[in-house]
Amino acid sequence: MRNEGTGSWPARRARKTPHRTALIHGDTSFTYAALYDRTTRLAHALRARGIRRGDRIAYLGPNHPSYLETLFAAGTLGAVFVPLNTRLAGPEIAYQLADSGAKALIHGPSHLVAGTDIRLYVEVGAAYEELLASADADPIDEPVGPDDTCIIMYTSGTTGRPKGAMLSHGNLTWNAVNVLVDTDLVTEERALVSAPLFHTAGLNMLTLPVLLKGGTCVLVESFDPGATFDLVERHRISFMFGVPTMFDQLARHPRWADADLSSLRILTCGGSPVPTPLIAAYQERGLTFLQGYGMTETAPGALFLDAEHAVSKAGSAGVPHFFSDVRVVRPDLTPAEVGETGEVVVRGPHVMSGYWGLPEETAASFADGWFRSGDAARIDDDGYVFIVDRIKDMIISGGENIYPAEIEDLLLAHPDIVECAVIGVPDDKWGEVPRAIVVAREGAALDPDDILASLSGRLAKYKIPKSVVLADELPRTASGKLLKSRVRHRYGNN
Repeated sequence: MRNEGTGSWPARRARKTPHRTALIHGDTSFTYAALYDRTTRLAHALRARGIRRGDRIAYLGPNHPSYLETLFAAGTLGAVFVPLNTRLAGPEIAYQLADSGAKALIHGPSHLVAGTDIRLYVEVGAAYEELLASADADPIDEPVGPDDTCIIMYTSGTTGRPKGAMLSHGNLTWNAVNVLVDTDLVTEERALVSAPLFHTAGLNMLTLPVLLKGGTCVLVESFDPGATFDLVERHRISFMFGVPTMFDQLARHPRWADADLSSLRILTCGGSPVPTPLIAAYQERGLTFLQGYGMTETAPGALFLDAEHAVSKAGSAGVPHFFSDVRVVRPDLTPAEVGETGEVVVRGPHVMSGYWGLPEETAASFADGWFRSGDAARIDDDGYVFIVDRIKDMIISGGENIYPAEIEDLLLAHPDIVECAVIGVPDDKWGEVPRAIVVAREGAALDPDDILASLSGRLAKYKIPKSVVLADELPRTASGKLLKSRVRHRYGNN
């Protein structure tokens, strides 16, 4: 087999465990043999319609087996997969289609967006199934190497235009190997995929490692806390990934205390700093709550906190994955001392080659072979990394550095606060001071003065926000990350 990329995975898995269930979606399930057959047919259909090696194939729609079939079919042809965020506005999706130069778009029934270079549109449903049924099923053995680009995955776009991170087949494979080494997945794994597959963690930290191992992925189109409890019980889910907001909704749900969660073996969380009270809530329920740290550009895993240290190092993002190197450095790239705040830099076979069509931005994001994350962190005496915040989110007040995440962690411990964000606002005396924007628990009434009083004695005075704004909700990306730029625009000017 000349294909050494992810496109060969269905074939390789089908020859080992053809009759095992690979995917479940609603009442439909596919074995690994069926996944291989459908992927091969889709690859033939795309090739027959002019899609060639290096062409970009975009996908727009919720979690669905066709998403993974398109990813693997693109890899079979040596083409490049471009997953699109369903929650973006039409012009934002059109920009990514144009920027990537996509030639084909496979889309859900309610997700058609026109693109200038697209010559093939396929709607998931009857048209998609007819395409597969009429296509050839003979094996395709296109040579694909580990350094060939597999995916162009656009960053969240929390600042400026989204950039397309070019992830190779080797990047995805090494990331999946890191997950297998550090998470102890088993062949009988049953994973609930409710985080969107267009989010790097939902795809690369959960779905692909489970499929590589030969487990089963239960695909759900959107996350719902009540439905999640049903799915865990019905499918005996053993592995879940989520961003903190998802796990927080589960912990606050009325069914939390009595739901049957006995099948759950691995819970991993990432996407943003995990509040300490949330970690405690899962520990009290007898669940080992694992967290990690990464980014789209590193495919995404960089740091991981294993089960053995989940309690003793709670709040840490852990140590580097097995095949990953991470440092915390000063601005001149020399290593920071223990306890000193510096920037996280990452190197390894899972780190992207660069940004699509942006050579200058690519060059600026690397230093001496290390990818510069833009995240601030500290390392303890044992080498465990504690993510502090985004460097650009740091508030400088009267010459003192204030990291919003530290304040947000304490605010989220308040029983009546479900969401919060801390930003810097202009101040004549101090340059800028912290402001807290908080969202109340349903039915609760928050008093700004009481909130500030709750922080007294727990934070240095200069870190305590000088004002509190009550909000109905906070703007977030589809992957659950807080959009600090929008928070600043909305709440930072008055």
